[in-house]
Amino acid sequence: MKKLLILFLSIVFFSGGAWAKTIRIGVAGPFSGPLASFGQQLKNGATMKAREVNAAGGINGKKIEPVFMDELCDPKEAATVGTKLANDSGISIVIGHLCSSSTLAALPIYRSAKLPAISPTSTNISIGKMSPYYFRNVYRDDFQGLFLARYIKKVKNFDKVVIFYEVNDYSMGLMSAFMKEALKLKIRILGTEAYTNETTDFKPQLTKFKMMRPDAIFIPGYHPQALLIASQARSLRIKAPLFGADGLDNEAMLKTPDTEGMFVTTPFLVEKAGPSAKGFIRSHRKQYGEEPGWMAANTYDAVGMAVKAIRKVGNDREKIRAYLAGINSRENGYEGVTGLTYFDGNGDCMKSAFIKEVRGGKWVGAEQMR
Repeated sequence: MKKLLILFLSIVFFSGGAWAKTIRIGVAGPFSGPLASFGQQLKNGATMKAREVNAAGGINGKKIEPVFMDELCDPKEAATVGTKLANDSGISIVIGHLCSSSTLAALPIYRSAKLPAISPTSTNISIGKMSPYYFRNVYRDDFQGLFLARYIKKVKNFDKVVIFYEVNDYSMGLMSAFMKEALKLKIRILGTEAYTNETTDFKPQLTKFKMMRPDAIFIPGYHPQALLIASQARSLRIKAPLFGADGLDNEAMLKTPDTEGMFVTTPFLVEKAGPSAKGFIRSHRKQYGEEPGWMAANTYDAVGMAVKAIRKVGNDREKIRAYLAGINSRENGYEGVTGLTYFDGNGDCMKSAFIKEVRGGKWVGAEQMR
């Protein structure tokens, strides 16, 4: 009997049950591959919040342990990672995924396992409607696309735009929202061209765009391809300014002067951050030697919400989901470094958008839309 008891306690301990020494939170994103710099922002934000909580005594004496799972922003890898997290009884909440395609791949797995998740970065409009277990503290693509179209028309006074989009859920969702608002604003979409994440030669499509003489080029994709598009556009002497969404908001875009004058949307701008973000910004500079990106800030807040939920209701998945669903008004919202977050019935939130631009080889706040 004594041996059986020891065996039972060992199973409970190592499976992440009540005897576990740490509270483990899954963090899923691209920690290697072409979008690893985005994954690093997730890692920075999650690590900073965990250190802060642990330094203050953790939760009931237990330390927070982020469990980083690399899924490359690839839907197949995301499904594999999602299955591992869902089957791990010691994981009661997931922060992630980063890319919308990965989130959409993991979502049904978490829904089936009743595992709540908060995405700090996935903006595809379908996510919230598909599961009561998925939440996000970032705006949706329909808002972001609308915002960009209005900025191009009302602030920059541009009337003719071409669109260069990647074939994925994030990019096509952004393009759709942008085009709907462009139609209302009487912006002429002169042409659209598609590419994949493996495309490296964009000159044939750019040559077509050059003949159309657009006022601006909209690239609703991610930074690795946008960097190539910018360089190849300038080599063809295309002078139209480039616009993108938060997928282009990356330090990698500063590696070439060809991105000078590029505009992107972002949910978090250091210059516009409120008083509650000042300590976070200073700590990030000290620990990582650079300004925090928006993904780091959103992840920091997402982990903060997870910690608050666990502290309030314990490590039970269903209770955590119910607690997050109850953050549903300004009065009981979560005040973080990115501002106030609260969820609607679909787990979506409405956050402000800002515009930044590459100026003098640096990301700086651009003229904002009133």
